[in-house]
Amino acid sequence: MTSGPDRPFGSSPSPASAATSRRRSPLIPTIIVVAVIVIAFVYLSQVYADVLWYNQLGFLEVFVTENLSRIVLFILAFLVMAGAVFASLRIAFRSRPIYAPDSAVQDNLNRYQAQLEPIRRLLMLGIPVVLGAFAGTAASSQWQEVLLFINQVPFDRQDPEFGMDYAFYMFTLPFLGFVTGFLISVVIISAIATILTHYLYGGIRLEEKGLFTTKAARIQIAVVAALFLVLQGINYLLDRFDTVLNQGTWAGALYTDVNAVIPTKAILAVAAFIVAVLFVVSAFIGRWRLPLIGTAMLIITALLAGGVYPSIVQRFQVDPSQLSREREYIDRNIALTREAYGLDDVETANYSPVATPEAGALNSDAVTTANIRLLDPNLVSDAFSQLQQFRQYYQFPETLNVDRYEIDGEVQDTVIAVRELDTNGVPEGWVNEHAYYTHGYGVVAAAGSTVQPDGRPSFLQSGIPSTGVLGDEDSYEPRIYFGESSPVYSVVGAPEGTAAVEIDRPQNENSATDSRTTFSGDGGPDVGNAFNRLVYALKFQSTDLLLSNQVTSESQILYDRDPVERVRKVAPYLTLDGNSYPAIVDGRVKWIIDGYTTSANFPYSQQQELEQATQDSQTAEGLATALPAERVNYIRNAVKATVDAYDGSIDLYAWDDQDPVLKAWQNVYPASLQPYSEMSAELMAHVRYPEDLFKVQRELLAKYHVTATDEFFNNSEAWSVPADPGESTEGAAASTADRQPPFYLTLQMPNQDEAAFSLTTPYIPFVPTGQTPRNVLYGFLSANGDAGTGEPGVKSEDYGRLTLLDSSGQDSVVGPGQAQNLFNSDTEVSQELNLLRQGASEVINGNLLTLPIGGGIAYVQPVYVQSSGSSSFPVLRRVLVSFGENVGFAPTLAEALDQVFGGSSGATTGDQDNVGATPEDPATPPAEGGATPAPTPTPTPSEGGSPGGTTGDPAADLRTALDDANQAIQDGNAALAAGDFAAYGAAQDRLQDALQRALDAEERVSGGAGQ
Repeated sequence: MTSGPDRPFGSSPSPASAATSRRRSPLIPTIIVVAVIVIAFVYLSQVYADVLWYNQLGFLEVFVTENLSRIVLFILAFLVMAGAVFASLRIAFRSRPIYAPDSAVQDNLNRYQAQLEPIRRLLMLGIPVVLGAFAGTAASSQWQEVLLFINQVPFDRQDPEFGMDYAFYMFTLPFLGFVTGFLISVVIISAIATILTHYLYGGIRLEEKGLFTTKAARIQIAVVAALFLVLQGINYLLDRFDTVLNQGTWAGALYTDVNAVIPTKAILAVAAFIVAVLFVVSAFIGRWRLPLIGTAMLIITALLAGGVYPSIVQRFQVDPSQLSREREYIDRNIALTREAYGLDDVETANYSPVATPEAGALNSDAVTTANIRLLDPNLVSDAFSQLQQFRQYYQFPETLNVDRYEIDGEVQDTVIAVRELDTNGVPEGWVNEHAYYTHGYGVVAAAGSTVQPDGRPSFLQSGIPSTGVLGDEDSYEPRIYFGESSPVYSVVGAPEGTAAVEIDRPQNENSATDSRTTFSGDGGPDVGNAFNRLVYALKFQSTDLLLSNQVTSESQILYDRDPVERVRKVAPYLTLDGNSYPAIVDGRVKWIIDGYTTSANFPYSQQQELEQATQDSQTAEGLATALPAERVNYIRNAVKATVDAYDGSIDLYAWDDQDPVLKAWQNVYPASLQPYSEMSAELMAHVRYPEDLFKVQRELLAKYHVTATDEFFNNSEAWSVPADPGESTEGAAASTADRQPPFYLTLQMPNQDEAAFSLTTPYIPFVPTGQTPRNVLYGFLSANGDAGTGEPGVKSEDYGRLTLLDSSGQDSVVGPGQAQNLFNSDTEVSQELNLLRQGASEVINGNLLTLPIGGGIAYVQPVYVQSSGSSSFPVLRRVLVSFGENVGFAPTLAEALDQVFGGSSGATTGDQDNVGATPEDPATPPAEGGATPAPTPTPTPSEGGSPGGTTGDPAADLRTALDDANQAIQDGNAALAAGDFAAYGAAQDRLQDALQRALDAEERVSGGAGQ
């Protein structure tokens, strides 16, 4: 055996052998392959996790359909774009001239060619691939438009201009616009690739005599130009139909559009087709004169016919006689806007409110007055927390929800919330955060129309274990695994016989011991096998999930637990209401969410931005969520969705089964939606009219309640939503951020036979920006929210009925702002409220409710008092009532109404049993563990109370208490100035005692007056 010459020890290898070694080294390719495999596995693991999640819920078709649609669109767009660009490059290169004359320019091009030649093949493949990938990504985002086009359902209604079915504008026109726009971009990019390649390889040259092109370049450019012009002609034809979607002072095709724009678009389309033919002809005859002249004429025609001519028509025909010219089109705008937003069936009635209250006037409004809500859901969260939280790891939302339940045969409005898990109160550590503390517990509900004598909520459902008139642990499942504040993920479930580890709840309200439980539902994907554990360890970037012994063979992982986000994933075609609310339904706690189908392509309908339309004082304070910033001109409450708070199961019910948009989506997802006939009677009883839809409708109805063309044209009868009296700046017009929110009330409208759970809002005259509002009441809108009939799957015929009371014929009806001013300026009211504010207590006004009762308009506002201290919470101490210019102010609604209505209103109120009751001290903090403490009675002189004490004369007691309070204030100020904080604290204690005695004495005075 022979061998090469020996290499001296320590000498370096030859350059050739070193290069060979480097080329053969497997390290870099191996690293690249491993990296690609790791990235692919991580990506595919996330896809697999999504498959497990959707499959567990029974909505795998949603995931598959959406992603297959995206993939197909990506591939088609990729092939079209990449194929067109590649063909353009390939044809231009293959048809390059072999012998090009020498010149300085050509020498430079030759150098560029030489530099590009080594990578030419790579560029001719890489450029189309990159451009195709961009095009595919953009096209895949249009999957909803494509699916709606394929699965469209006719409206069986035609637009008044072209006679096309609404479905053409809603489904077909967006798809054709997408396809045309995409093809135009393909042609433009292909044209750029064609021209650059021909120029680089000499097919296009700039010479002294002018521009020179080879025949091949000329033909290719002409064909591309002809394709562009054909597509532009199609675009002109589609633009004709787009005119009915125009948005301006009035929506749709107006006089100028119909008589100038639409005809000229047709002319431009024909001209574009003709010029396209000229380009094709010129490609073969070798003369560019005709197509260039045609192109110039097309551009001039587009400028004149598309811009100048319509402007002339508008200026000289329309503007001088605008109403007569536009009347027909304004009528179209009114009718179709009302139809698109579900306002075409609004029942409008003239209402002439009386201004003078009469004794007994509320006899016929007994149901309404019995359900006037005194408990403000935006203020009582702290009361729920202090009285019903019981553990630091529980919480209530900042704003609660309003619902209704049948109690002892009567429907009772309730303020309701669930006791959710507070992860901030959970001890740190993976096991605590993800395996032990996994869920909240129980529903807490209070009567909306009454409180306890001490001002605290009157709970209908409360405590641990959960008890009350709504059920107990034997009649409903109280555990809340899925809610608005649930942990990011929890691992639950265990083999049978295994000791329970999940913290369930305290043994009882005062117990220091917590019981344990094991989740027994089907709430999430299985993580009992090693591969699934690895997948979710990657998803949540947690090695503990992979290694912890808390993950067993029967474990499930619960995630994506917010009800709204959960529904959004399984119904991506819906716009979801910002407020989900809980209800006890058929033995389970269900979150109920409203879903909307929307579109911006309804002919002649005025667009609204959803975010702006749904903003009010609550969204500004973060107490509610506005809809996304999406412009639409069509909306339907198409779906009612429920999410089970225990196992997270989702049910989607096709609520508006006549909505063609929803029908189209049902064709796309045939297994995802159930008919509303499958809803139980109990679920139907808790369905309500959706708040965000109502906000959008009230915004439109402020203008579109006017159906007479002249008044609509002049905007003389327009209204606006008033500012929230408690939030807006006095004297300023209401912005979208401080509008008064709508309120849920059980209400019997003046023209209705029975009361219904309704969503309501008042109107005042239209307020131009920057002007001071005229805060008189012009209208009152109510939406019937009672869907249940007591039978499963049967919807009440009255559900969704919009009733509008029109009082705009009178300019003397007090509006919400005026009512608030009446309360604030009343001498007796302001004196007592100001006295309360001087102490350590804070006076908080609740929501101002507008009520059409007693033949007029009444305003009711609860007044809360909150003492200082971390354990304090607002308690209801007074109720303000106004009717016309009359104001009542008393400890109960019953007494306040009697004050207004001549000593006897004739009303039945929820708090009438509290009349004459002595309020107990609400400021005592809860006992350890969160249990409600026993009320502390007000001390008397014999019990060591304050020197003022009580006498037999309530008026004398009131004067004495006010004098004592005034003296305590002076003493406190003096002590504070002297820096004597001990004396200041003693003075504050005396002030609190004096204020309490003043309130007690004032109640005895009021009680005596009313007897």
